[in-house]
Amino acid sequence: MSSPRKLKEPNPLNFYGIRQVRVPPPYFESISLELSRYNLEQTIIKWITENLKGRFYVGSITELNKSNQYVMLLKVAFEDPKELSFFTLACPHLKYK
Repeated sequence: MSSPRKLKEPNPLNFYGIRQVRVPPPYFESISLELSRYNLEQTIIKWITENLKGRFYVGSITELNKSNQYVMLLKVAFEDPKELSFFTLACPHLKYK
């Protein structure tokens, strides 16, 4: 089995410090994940930085679930919809039931 791809060229977005955004714009494609571990946010940021190229957002949000209770979720959003697809398929830190 081959290892996940690692970026070999420097990313200009990292150089200018604009790759990870503080607030996701409305055109970013996103997914909400349950916070199962305390350091999941930093782990996902590290995986995205090493394996993807585009701009992204990672942050905790509070939402109502189906039983009208507040739950803490981790929102992960990408500027490029292709990167969201790759992230959901390839990230080893996601656990599916």
